Amino acid sequence: MSGYQAILAGAAQGCRPYERYLLSHGQWLGLRAALRDDPALALLGLWAEPGFVHAAFHQPGMGVLLASLAASQGGFPALSPVRAGAVRFERMIHDLWGLRAEGAEDTRPWLDHGRWAASAPMASRPLPNTEPPPQPEFLPVEGDGVHQIPVGPVHAGIIEPGHFRFHVQGETIVRLEARLGYLHKGTLGLMLGKSPRLAARFAARLSGDSTVAHGWAFACAAEAALGAVVPPRALLLRGIAAELERLHNHLNDWGGICNDASFAFLQARCGVLREGVLRAAHIGFGHRLMMDYVVPGGVARDLAPGGLEAILVALAAVAAELPGLLQIYESHASLGDRVLTTGHVAPELVAAFGAGGVVGRASGRNFDARKTLGYAPYPGLAFDSPVLDAGDVDARVRVRVAEIEQGMLLLHSLLTRLAPGEWRVELPQRGGEGVGVVEAFRGEALHWLALDDGGLIRAVFMRDASWLQWPLLEAAVEGNIVADFPLCNKSFNCSYSGVDL
Repeated sequence: MSGYQAILAGAAQGCRPYERYLLSHGQWLGLRAALRDDPALALLGLWAEPGFVHAAFHQPGMGVLLASLAASQGGFPALSPVRAGAVRFERMIHDLWGLRAEGAEDTRPWLDHGRWAASAPMASRPLPNTEPPPQPEFLPVEGDGVHQIPVGPVHAGIIEPGHFRFHVQGETIVRLEARLGYLHKGTLGLMLGKSPRLAARFAARLSGDSTVAHGWAFACAAEAALGAVVPPRALLLRGIAAELERLHNHLNDWGGICNDASFAFLQARCGVLREGVLRAAHIGFGHRLMMDYVVPGGVARDLAPGGLEAILVALAAVAAELPGLLQIYESHASLGDRVLTTGHVAPELVAAFGAGGVVGRASGRNFDARKTLGYAPYPGLAFDSPVLDAGDVDARVRVRVAEIEQGMLLLHSLLTRLAPGEWRVELPQRGGEGVGVVEAFRGEALHWLALDDGGLIRAVFMRDASWLQWPLLEAAVEGNIVADFPLCNKSFNCSYSGVDL
């Protein structure tokens, strides 16, 4: 029996547009056994609510489906022995909900640094935390001359906090472990008891560089739960905002990667082009990052007068300079020496973790929610989702550049289809359960929520693509020199805030 069939054996719970199945304890064990022999079923996320644990999967050609288990006696059979990507989700579930993953590969805390006032704050009955903060634990490394280099959580630049523990031999990295959780904001708890309209502001701030994508995924979950139909113009405006977000982030990342390879010219030019895109977004949508633009039911406002023209001017500037910048990138041997073969991630490792976005597509995993799941307004639009298999820093750069080119084509198509019409509908106040999956610039964003009979959030979870990419960064730097870590790190550009919830 395949993993997909094992999930279908459960009882349907009425989640939309992707069904959730409640499994018995025996059926959950059957699912775990099936996952061991079914590598095609990718784990998208694993989370909980008081008394229950939930998992989301994707089956190529079959779509997304969810599985749930009543966590009796405070625990559930772990999925980490059969899905490597489950490890940090299971650690998070214990930190937030107090549910034990029985037989887990790693039981160390993840988000909880021992400084919260309560243990398991999302549990039905949180307990006061009376213990002193423990010292963080890192996996040991043995060998002659191995020493440790601690970096962070405070860094020299204005970046998000995260701790990196390097084990090195000479200049060669033997092991890297990331320790996050320094940006924990209690976001999920803050969303409980609120209407989707009010809670949307929290979703939009999960990771500010992906505010459009996360706002859109949350809105899709709310609209699916309530059966709301979004106007066509609103869907097109969401697509325009999302592609502008993808464009300015890819420009920023390309420049940042080159700067970390001591090639500042490309960063300067990409910065100028990105600034033009941000200014156009501000004219068209009222905010440089377009924060709070996507709301449940549609968008917060229509495209402002002059917005279309400003966007076209910004796109023309990028299109005019992009070929020359790519030629410069390809023609400097010193830059090529830094990015080629550096930070390699094997395709089989990416497949094992089910990682998407640039990281996945640069290592051969062809998953793009815009195409794979085909949500509006993307069906019917002609665009390519570039996939390479080199898996190094250079491949991740080239996927970004190709997505810049495809994104400009998409934006022109979306803008020409923008016909007059309504741009928002009101949502009904009633119960329901929904899932939203949207392709952000670094990969798919997954949002799930359940509403009570009054239309207020009783359970919610939000997952940034970084959850499944941070472990791959740790693998990518093994065997590289310490000086190449910033280059590898920027080529991933995982979100710290996006996994701290």
